[in-house]
Amino acid sequence: MIAVRLLIPKLSSSSSSCFIVKNNPTRTKYYGFFSNHQILAFLSYPITSSSARSRTRTRITGLSSCTSPGKFSQGTTRLGSYCLKNNTTRIRSLSSMNTTSALEVSSSLPPDKLDRILAGKDDDHDGVIVQLTDQPLDPSLFTSLLHASLSHWKLQGKKGVWIKLPIELANLVEPAVKAGFYFHHAEPKYLMLVHWLPSTTNTIPANASHRVGIGAFVMNEKNEVLVVQEKSGRFRGTGIWKFPTGVVDEGEDISAAAVREVKEETGVDAKFVEILAFRQSHKSFFDKSDLFFVCMLRPLSFEIQLQETEIEAAQWMPFQEYAAQPFVQKHQLFKDISDVCLAKKDGQYAGFTPVPAETSLSAKKTHLYLNKQGLNYE
Repeated sequence: MIAVRLLIPKLSSSSSSCFIVKNNPTRTKYYGFFSNHQILAFLSYPITSSSARSRTRTRITGLSSCTSPGKFSQGTTRLGSYCLKNNTTRIRSLSSMNTTSALEVSSSLPPDKLDRILAGKDDDHDGVIVQLTDQPLDPSLFTSLLHASLSHWKLQGKKGVWIKLPIELANLVEPAVKAGFYFHHAEPKYLMLVHWLPSTTNTIPANASHRVGIGAFVMNEKNEVLVVQEKSGRFRGTGIWKFPTGVVDEGEDISAAAVREVKEETGVDAKFVEILAFRQSHKSFFDKSDLFFVCMLRPLSFEIQLQETEIEAAQWMPFQEYAAQPFVQKHQLFKDISDVCLAKKDGQYAGFTPVPAETSLSAKKTHLYLNKQGLNYE
């Protein structure tokens, strides 16, 4: 590795470019990245034994604002005066040179040099995903590696660059943001940053836009429906009886979430039957949209055991009494849900049943929710 500082007065502070130093008589080649007027990485190819003692004037090609292989801003890049030493090879006082002369471009680093950039994995959209470990990383070293990596990925024609930053490396947020990254989403243990490299329109999708919730319609053979009064939330202290509700966990099926919430809030075991209806609303939870699924379940047990931290009371209530509550009759959404449940009780309505679905595109387990009436499903 050659230690060198190179001033590039003509480039803007935000430029990230590359250059190749080629020693024609000795066939010694140096490959480097620079940004903010400084060398970020300067890599050398071994010189041949026959030229180890040679000293010659070396030609440098400067490339300004490289965006993709073969596309460069034409003009003159002033390199200034500097000294580069590698054994007996010496270069001094190079000044104005035309970027259109003697161009030599590489679309990526040589395989043996790739350990000098951040390790990344290609995604399906011409992007790169960098997943850092929780081991300490000096911010100055990270900054150098990051700028070198971005220049390398630009030459490869990459688009979105993602950095998954564990919470232990929160000190690297500032240098990443200064390099052009912005927050995409956060989880308890990591922050995901992203940077769009091309000059084209940014097509990186926004983070998850919806939260998913369920409401459980559980009716026994006496036409009684399982209802609760909340100890917290918007209905606290109102005396309103409502279906057990809750939020679907990450990686959880809607059907499994309905069964879980009924068990957690009331202690009743139940089997999922089908989705009766769903509602979409916006600006619901930290400006995210909300999907709420009304699910029908069949009870497998009947004894109620309250979840004391969230539920004030629970009972089996005659369905007609539930539907007659002034709150249900006053609010159209709750009245419509009540009407759907009544139609289902009377056998006049069919909901959506989960059917296992397979696809060659993914090995993930999935379900297709559909109305099976008229279809050949067991």
